[in-house]
Amino acid sequence: MKILSGTSNQKLSKDISKQLKLKLVNTNIKRFDDGEIYIEINENIRGNSVFVIQSTSNPANDNLMELLLVIDALRRSSAKNITAVIPYYGYARQDRKVAPRTSISAKVVANLLTNAGASRIVTVDLHAGQIQGFFDMPVDNLFTTPLFAKYIKRKLKSKKLICVSPDVGGVQRTRGLATRIKADLAIIDKRRPKPGQSVVMNIIGDVKGKTCIIVDDIIDSGGTIVNAVDALKKAGASDVYVFITHAVLSGAAIDKIKKSKIKKLIITDTIDNLKKIKNNNKIEVLSISSLMAEAIKRIANSNSVSDLFN
Repeated sequence: MKILSGTSNQKLSKDISKQLKLKLVNTNIKRFDDGEIYIEINENIRGNSVFVIQSTSNPANDNLMELLLVIDALRRSSAKNITAVIPYYGYARQDRKVAPRTSISAKVVANLLTNAGASRIVTVDLHAGQIQGFFDMPVDNLFTTPLFAKYIKRKLKSKKLICVSPDVGGVQRTRGLATRIKADLAIIDKRRPKPGQSVVMNIIGDVKGKTCIIVDDIIDSGGTIVNAVDALKKAGASDVYVFITHAVLSGAAIDKIKKSKIKKLIITDTIDNLKKIKNNNKIEVLSISSLMAEAIKRIANSNSVSDLFN
């Protein structure tokens, strides 16, 4: 087994390799002045199972292309099998047609990964579970719920908690966390007039005097979450903590969070945000390196991955 890192999240790759007590594959990945990407594998990987770690986060197209070229280079170098470990699967929000003449981008990405030569996909908290069906190969979708539950039990155990789903589509994820921490469940009913904007319509559940735990897979511009927090505070919530797997944090998201009524935003390191969130005491990062390392180890040894979440 060998571990190879792309350039999108090298710290996470190093942390995973350290957990596995393996050195990262020696590679030369560079960009030419015209933006084209050059990939060279500087060691023999013939007959090895190789795990390529690369989030397809911003710049999504560059990072996706880099991943495809790495997979192709490994295939041409006679790797036994190639697992694409994609902590953040970009384009996952475009998983179906929302208008008559639009692309299903998540499926296009799946086709690209398949044709490049990937033999397995490992990812974290896919935005839409049905994306697994876009692949004709094994897909392991890891969950951060146990990681969040562990943090809550350690840091917020003395508070009166209620888990809040920011929309109807996230109820299953939120219920999973609520069950683990033995908390009540509330749902925010919202309408989205256009992408990136939401208007909170109603809160289903009693949040008055309670510490609210919002859990979601992605925070992008921050508008949806900030609106949800405002609505919960107006409904009498004492504090609001937000737990997010993938912190895209585009545009003015950091500034919105700083000015918001969020008590604490807890994110993971599926996307490298170290520079963005530097000196921001409202944001805390939980590492998924141990979870991913254990999943990789189990896959390499042909052991169950789903047992991690039982």
